[in-house]
Amino acid sequence: MIPRPATRRRIVDKVVKVLSSFAALIGIFFLVWILYTVIHKGAASIDWGFFTELPTPPGEVGGGVANSIVGTLAMTTVASIIGIPIGMFAGIYLSEFGRYSRLGHFIRFSTNVMMGIPSIIVGLFVYTILVAPLGHFSGWAGAAALAIIMIPVVASTAEDMLTLVPNELRESVLALGAPRWKMTFNVIFRAAKTGLITGGLLAVARVSGETAPLLFTALNSAYWTKSMSEPMGNLTVTIYNYAMSPYDDWNQTAWGASLLIMLAVLMLTVIARIIFREVKKR
Repeated sequence: MIPRPATRRRIVDKVVKVLSSFAALIGIFFLVWILYTVIHKGAASIDWGFFTELPTPPGEVGGGVANSIVGTLAMTTVASIIGIPIGMFAGIYLSEFGRYSRLGHFIRFSTNVMMGIPSIIVGLFVYTILVAPLGHFSGWAGAAALAIIMIPVVASTAEDMLTLVPNELRESVLALGAPRWKMTFNVIFRAAKTGLITGGLLAVARVSGETAPLLFTALNSAYWTKSMSEPMGNLTVTIYNYAMSPYDDWNQTAWGASLLIMLAVLMLTVIARIIFREVKKR
């Protein structure tokens, strides 16, 4: 083995550090720029009416996006009820029962592929199986599209969190004569609960800003929706419509809605990071 000069290694090390720091500063710069722009332009729209009133016609002063806020919360809640349990059970199977099986490898591969599929493809798929056969857009279809997007995120995170639990804990519980399913849900699941919560929060943050799937499924509405079986207002499509309009008041409302979504996603991400940091400390 031919020894390399120490001076060359130090130079390469410093160059890599400088380039890495420069790349990180570029990312931070654009993040701060985006945050500043959205807060600066969106803060003027935030008032009590923004959260409690319906959208007004173009040119009229006032109005809000109350129906879109309620619609977004409703569809995200339904999607979480559908997608998070399915993703959790998929992660449990991959970690505890099918880690080395062919089916497990196939599910893991499919999960990785689904995480990379553009969300608009998911929206088109749900449109084909739910919207087109029924003949109308609906909040249920929007929730189904968001749930499909959430499943691989939750499954991958759940598998990673459960894998971090020491095998000695599994062996100890099984040695006491406990069934494998009881060991999984009563011991392993509890040991990894904070990480599993993190996966759920990350999945909710992932779908909070989705627009394309809802264009194909829930569409949008400017009125209060009495049932999820009809088109439902939502923040992301409202932002898309208002930002593309030629009306200044609608453009301003779009910035306010963007600020609301950005703060919600930022809050969920920060909470998830804090929980995940606590998991790593353990």
